[in-house]
Formats: sequence, structure tokens, C-alpha cells
Amino acid sequence: MLITMKNIIGNKITTISTAIALLALTATGCKKYLDVEPVSSFGEGYVFNTVTNADLAVLGVYAALGGDQGYGIRISMYYPYDNDEMMGQSGNPGDNERRDIARYNTQPSNTQLNNPYNQLYSGIERANICIDQIPQMNDYTNGSEATKKKLKHMYGEVLTLRAQYYYELIRNWGDVPAQFQASKYETNLYKPKTDRDSIYDVILNDLAEAATMVPWRKETNVSNERITQGAVRGLRARIALARGGYSLRRESKQMERKPDYKQFYQIARDECAAILARSADHKLNPSFLSVWKDAVCGYKEEPNGEILWEVGGAGGGSGFGDTKLGYYNGPRYNNTGNSALTVLPTTFYAYDSMDRRRDVTCVAYNINQDFTLVGRTFQTMVDGKFRRDWTNQVASAAQYFGINWPVVRLSDVMLMFAEAENEINNGPTAAAKQAYEAVRLRAFGGNAALIGATPTTYQGFFNAIVNERKLELCSEGVRKYDLIRWNLLQTKMNEVKAELLKMVAKTAPYDKLPATMYYVPGQTSMQWINSFYQPQPSPAPAGSASISWIGSGITTTITNILANQFTPNKRELFPLPQAAIDANPNLKQDYGY
Repeated sequence: MLITMKNIIGNKITTISTAIALLALTATGCKKYLDVEPVSSFGEGYVFNTVTNADLAVLGVYAALGGDQGYGIRISMYYPYDNDEMMGQSGNPGDNERRDIARYNTQPSNTQLNNPYNQLYSGIERANICIDQIPQMNDYTNGSEATKKKLKHMYGEVLTLRAQYYYELIRNWGDVPAQFQASKYETNLYKPKTDRDSIYDVILNDLAEAATMVPWRKETNVSNERITQGAVRGLRARIALARGGYSLRRESKQMERKPDYKQFYQIARDECAAILARSADHKLNPSFLSVWKDAVCGYKEEPNGEILWEVGGAGGGSGFGDTKLGYYNGPRYNNTGNSALTVLPTTFYAYDSMDRRRDVTCVAYNINQDFTLVGRTFQTMVDGKFRRDWTNQVASAAQYFGINWPVVRLSDVMLMFAEAENEINNGPTAAAKQAYEAVRLRAFGGNAALIGATPTTYQGFFNAIVNERKLELCSEGVRKYDLIRWNLLQTKMNEVKAELLKMVAKTAPYDKLPATMYYVPGQTSMQWINSFYQPQPSPAPAGSASISWIGSGITTTITNILANQFTPNKRELFPLPQAAIDANPNLKQDYGY
């Protein structure tokens, strides 16, 4: 573990006390983990003497997920871009922060690396303390059945949270220092890197254990901001696919997949199958729009259990707890907001015209002070799953809207299942096709005639999964890591740049697209006048407003910039933060840094 962890444990339970204090913070209008009073005494004997206080400690482990250094902005909206669906903060590299991350020019001194890295380790230390202490509680073995069940649930939660923190470290930094006990037991905190496969194996075993302790959604009354069994199994599937996928290796400095990869696809397949068998707990919302507008942006529990787990956006500030979702990304209100993430024009046209996900995911407007909409140019289109005009805080001057970050959804599970089935059986089974088609069927409003023919060969079905995961999970922080584990990041970036150039040149299949889009001004919903798929009308429709659509701006603002510093077999991973190297003499840079 990093030497900076020494600062965490001046008191044996400092991490817990900090977490409990932070969890007293809440945000108006946001879903909350739990309404609690702060605790003022923080010794281990006190915290782990009652179920209530132990639960506060567990919430302290959750707290390290959020805030500016977690899924509030950096891990969710800086680290996953650029990719073939979206572009991070626009502009050429050279700022030594978020633009360099997006352009794959990240240096060890980058200002956006160290704090998220440390916060993930803070979450691990908090989890390690709870993993150590909860089983020692008298009520864990001698309490009532209800109490023992509650404590076992909590124990499974912290095992899962620790696994998630390690997964996030590995997918961004590769081999990292690993520690699976509280720091007070360690004699040496200057740990070298641990091979990621051994970390993966530990956390996969932890998640298997957690699945035996954590109840299913309908067996408990917690919100989906707390981990239930579907989330445990969904995360285990995701991590197993990463373990079985390609990754950049220290020894060879090449992207490699280990020969035993199919056993991890089997794990993923089995975990997803277990979730799919529990339709009473988890099923797709019939409306893709409703998942985002009514639940995520509407601060409501998604009623079908489609969101297996989400990071709660509560706290009202930049520290642990809140998120900048809808402020950093999405449409602007009255020139307020960053609109920093750009949906690639090729992503918009990757959706079928009848695919209902397109207009949820892709937004070409801003919001005026009077709440009417004004168009955005095509090359500045933003993502729309987290949009301020779907919240109750559209006109807020604050940067924190309390929007939750969904970590895993059922459609992701369905597509992981289909992918694993295809890989294990060297071709899609009936069950794989059924799962894949269920996702597409929802996208087309239940109209089976619109979903197209499902490929029947291994490669054809794999290609369909690669495409469908892009369409379904766009802007959810998944795509870059999918492409890396498939070893397709460079291939897909090259493909999308070539398609963008064809689009600008009006080469087929883009030869009929409009140069201008017209819309009805002064409306609170976007009302386009002409087709996205045919040349613009001439003359301009009477009383219309317009925005530039297909044009040369795509080249100057996107194609020339998108991932322009990416180097295969090097930039798939970040360098370790320089502060971590400086603090620990047993750490060094790898992967060509």
C-alpha cells in the first residue's frame, strides 16, 4: 500500500471517524444512503459495538466512491475518454490535466491522477477495517437471526466495495500495490506492485463469498444505493471478463490475454445467468427514456431493479458524496455548465432512426433562461443521460445536482451474458441470442420487426455485441475499458476517424446528410423540421431557426484532436501519480512511462 496510507491510521479508526462525519452531510432533493445522526466517539470498540454504528462505518466505505475525486466527476467523466463513442474535454493536449487524459497524453505529474488514486486506496483501507472488525462483533455469531443476517449483509457489502476499488485501480493503472488487511497489522507500508491477476483472483473469490451473504433486492428493504446480490454478481461478471480479457503487461509491454481466459468467461456467464433467473428482482424497464429521465435524473428508485447498483449523489459539495453529473456534461442552462463531453457524430448515426436510445443519449440543444431550447452544432453535440433539464435543479447556480451514477444495469448484464456464451461455445446459443435481442427489443419500443437479424456465427455475433454495448451503454463509463479488454481500442479509434472524414466529405453512406438542421424556435422541447437523413430543404422553412450539421467543423474540432496522442501498448494505462512514486521507494513506472 502507499506510504500515504500512514496518514490514514494515526488513530486506528481515523478512516471510519472521517467517514461517519462526512456521512452526516446530505443534499436537498437527492436520494440518500441513510438519514443518520453523526457519531462523536470513534474508537473501534465503540464503532463495532453495535449494529447501528457498524452500519455507519460501512457507509464510510461507500463514501469514498463519490465526490470530485471519485465517480462524481474524475473517475466517471475524465478517465473513460476519448473512445469511439464520445470525446472528453475539447482541445489539444498540453494542459497536464483533463485534456491530456482525454488525448492519451497523461504524464505522471498530471494534476488529475493523485487524488483519485489516493481516494481509491482510502476506500480500500476503510473496507479492510470493516472486514477485520465486523466478524469479531459478538452479534455476528451470537446475535438474533435478524442481526446476524444484517451483519453478514454488511460484511458482503464491504468485500464488494473493496473489490470495486481494486478493479478501478487495475483498469486505470494495471499492476498496483495491494493490501488485504487493515494497515495497523502491516509492518511495511512501502509495498511494490502486485501482479493484477493475483489481485483479480482475490477479489473474485471475495465476491463469490459476498454473494452467499448479501440478499437479493426483494429480500431486503435497502435502496439500490446499497449493494444487493444482483450487484455483487454483476460486478463479479464484469471483473471476470476483465480478468479474461486483454491487458497491457509489465513484462512484455504488450497487450496480452492469458491462455486460461475462458474459465473467467465461464464465471461471467454463470453470474449473469444467476441474475437473469431472478426476474422478480431485476428486469428491464420497458422504457429506456424512463430509466434516465424518471429514475436517475428524477431522483427516484428505478422500480424494476434495472439499475442493480448506483453511487448515491448526496452531500452537496466537492468532497465525498456528491456528483457534477449534469453540470460537467450534458446541455447548458443560460450559458451555465461545462458541456465538456462530446458525443461523436458517428455515434449519432450509429443508431437506427427508430432506435429510441438515440435521442436519450445524444443532445443537440442548450436551455435558455426562459427554459426554451436553442440548437447546438452537430460537432458540439453532448450526452443526454445526465441532463440538468430533467432534474428539479435546471436553473441552479450550483455545480452539484445530486444525480446518482449507475455502476451496473441489467442490460449490461444481458450483454455480458450473451458475450460470454458466444465465447465459451464458439458461437451464439439460443440463450445468448435471447439476451441480446431483449436489449434491442426494448430499444425499438417492443417492435420485433425493427431489431434486424441476429448474427449466427461467432465473429458476427461478437461484432454485434461490440456494437450493441456502444449503443446501450454510451456515456456510462464502460466503453473505453471494453475496447481495451477486447484489444480493439486502436482499431475502433482508427475506424471512427475514417468514418468522420467520410462524413465531412459526404461520402456514402453519408452522402445524403444535411448540412443544416432547422427547428422551431421558442419551444421547451426540441422540434426538428427537416430530416437527419436527407439534404436540407431550400429555401429555409419560414420562421425556423437553424444550426450547422454536417460540415468541416467536424474535422477541426474532433477528427484532428480525438485521441491524437494514443500509442498502442503504452497508453492503455495511466502512469502512476508522481507523488506515489516519490513517497514509495519500491514503486516505479512501467508501460513505457
